[in-house]
Amino acid sequence: MFNKIFKLIIAGLILAYSGYQFVEGNIGNGIFLILLSLIFIFLYFRNEMILLAFLRMRKQDLEGTQKWLAKIKNPEAALVTKQQGYYNYLHGIIHSQKNLTQAEKYFKKALKLGLTMDYDVAMAKLSLAGIAMQKRRKREATTLLNEAKKLDKNNMLTEQIKMMQQQMKKI
Repeated sequence: MFNKIFKLIIAGLILAYSGYQFVEGNIGNGIFLILLSLIFIFLYFRNEMILLAFLRMRKQDLEGTQKWLAKIKNPEAALVTKQQGYYNYLHGIIHSQKNLTQAEKYFKKALKLGLTMDYDVAMAKLSLAGIAMQKRRKREATTLLNEAKKLDKNNMLTEQIKMMQQQMKKI
């Protein structure tokens, strides 16, 4: 895994060499090198380790997800701000099975750094509402549930939100 700055430097060097190939008359090589540089530019915005971690998460393999996330040694240097948000989001999901205090910390940091998709923000707020509810902080849980309901535009979390609201009445 390369540092995010190295990815841009490598892409720039490849683009420069593709320009040289165009000047020399090797059009096919130049086009291929431009396409190769686009891979590094794509990986600047979408980190490969986070993509692989999401693939493991999709298969409900939390240990595999943890393994891929552990390969990112210094998230601040290797990831763009939004990617750091997803890094913390994935850690929050993993820790929500074991340690709620740690999961709450990760979810709050993910929301602070920012998540791209409204669904992910809604899911993080729903998880935080569940943690707040278990810690008997009803007002905070209600606020987070309402925010999650507003963000859930495709009604994918409707059942979970209704279930949590039913549990809130018991507190």
